[in-house]
Amino acid sequence: MQVYLPIAEMSVDVFLILGLGGGVGLLSGLFGVGGGFLMTPLLIFIGVPPAVAVGSEAAQIVASSVSGVLAHTRRGNVDFRMGSVLLAGGIVGSTAGVQLFAFLRSIGQVDLVVALSYVVMLGIVGTLMLQESVRTLIRHRRTGAANRGKLHQHNFLHGLPLKMRFPKSKLYISSLLPLSVGMFVGLLSALMGVGGGFIMVPAMIYLLGMPTSVVVGTSLFQIVFVTANVTFLQAYQNQTVDMVLALLLVVGGVIGAQIGARVGAKLRGEQLRGLMALMVLSVALKLAWDLVSTPEDLFSVGRMEGGH
Repeated sequence: MQVYLPIAEMSVDVFLILGLGGGVGLLSGLFGVGGGFLMTPLLIFIGVPPAVAVGSEAAQIVASSVSGVLAHTRRGNVDFRMGSVLLAGGIVGSTAGVQLFAFLRSIGQVDLVVALSYVVMLGIVGTLMLQESVRTLIRHRRTGAANRGKLHQHNFLHGLPLKMRFPKSKLYISSLLPLSVGMFVGLLSALMGVGGGFIMVPAMIYLLGMPTSVVVGTSLFQIVFVTANVTFLQAYQNQTVDMVLALLLVVGGVIGAQIGARVGAKLRGEQLRGLMALMVLSVALKLAWDLVSTPEDLFSVGRMEGGH
């Protein structure tokens, strides 16, 4: 069954979009990510213009993340104090990111920047997470138990001022750290149409030193409000939010997030990180291939000047 997307100016199969939304919602509940790192490229792959994919996916992430964070709140796995500091940085970063997105769109470079951002960020994060999860699994098999040890090393960052206590995460660190992480992820959220969980989750684990048990829920809490800010600004300033597309993605996403939260509770932390790393790398490789491969139809979109 086909439906017309007014902003994207194209027709799509309803069940295909519902299926994509459900799959990404599953990832949201499972890994603590908004799922945009996968959904935005998928939408581009099926022909949705990159600018519309970025804006519309932000709207879908809001709904699926709300569903996921409610499930984790019921389990007591959300550090609201840490989430609030991350959120403060995220609002600043996402607001600046929408302005940058508008500028790149005005000079015709937004599609290239979106694709390159995905390849670089997903490649780096996926590789680091895969290395860590493999090391942890190997150690688990050798010793019979995954010794947690210290997830992060203390360095000059932990000597920064404005320290705060985060009882839920059992941390006493500078508030500048989560504030900076939130700003960076907010910027990515606006530029890439992502919740930023694929950056936020490893940063919370390895940089901030938060226990894995509260990372997923806290990440989703921050993602809800940052992506809501991005959605509003993208719709108001850039007119790139296709609500028909977003609503179809939302229906599938909300259902998938609830299933993901239940499945995630049954897996160990290193297993979750390993699965997420493989998915991140797969998307990065696909996008990199699309950038360097020769297109099937060769044509020029440039307009000849002066009649030449």
